This record gives sequence, C-alpha cells and structure tokens, in this order.
Amino acid sequence: MSDIRIVWDVASSRGDWKQLGPDLLTGYDLQTSVLLSLFTDRIARTDDVIPDGSGDPRGWWGDFGEEKPIGSRLWLLDRSKQTQQVLSNARDYIIEALQWLVDDGVVAGMDVQTEWTRATFLGAQIVLYQPAGPGVTLTFEWAWQQLS
Repeated sequence: MSDIRIVWDVASSRGDWKQLGPDLLTGYDLQTSVLLSLFTDRIARTDDVIPDGSGDPRGWWGDFGEEKPIGSRLWLLDRSKQTQQVLSNARDYIIEALQWLVDDGVVAGMDVQTEWTRATFLGAQIVLYQPAGPGVTLTFEWAWQQLS
C-alpha cells in the first residue's frame, strides 16, 4: 500500500495533499519522503544560531527523546546572505535530512548539488540512486528572502 502523496504547491511554496474524487492521492512514496524530510523543520542543535533571535529551536514534538530527528535544518538559513557558505550549509542540511534514506536501504546513495539559480533563488538538485532501477532526480528552488 502506498503512502498519501504530498504534492508541492509552487505558488504557495508548500506541500499539500490532493484528492482524487473522495480519496487522497497516493503513490510517489520516494518523492513524498523527500518532501517531508526537507520541508519539516528539524530541531536546531544547541550550537545553531536561530535566525530570528527568538531562541525557538523549532522541531517536531514527536522527536522528543529520539536519537534521529526528522526534517531539515534548512530553516536556519532564512534571511541569510547569498554566499558560498550558505550554499555549502544548504547542501549539508539536505544530506543530513535525507541520510535516513540511505541508512534504511531505501536508496543506495545520493548526490546533492546546490546553486544560486538566479538573484533570489536557491536551487538544489538531488539524485537518489535506487538499490534496483534507475536513479531519481529531484530539483527544487526556494525564493530567497536575503538580508540586504
């Protein structure tokens, strides 16, 4: 049985469920897992700087006491300047968020590249190598609200 499918809504920059008649769409389990992993806020580490200065480490309450929290720390890059260091951090956060796919044997490996695709957009290309079958390439862009 497939999971409920999350469909990325480009206009509102968020994932959502879609209906097919009275049922929810299913399928695309790997892509749904990636969306959940990247766009759920992982709790900040104690040495992370919280960008809004609130001290709120975010995260999901279900991760309390868990060794491996879900989600990504991409939210820590909100309003950062467009630098090579931010690209490097974004790549590291994406790999961290998706590492469970490798650890659990869902994929055999991955490649992640990040770049500034245009003046205000951070782009990521993720290639997931499946244990059997072709690789899956996913591309994302985020509108960047950088500090000036």
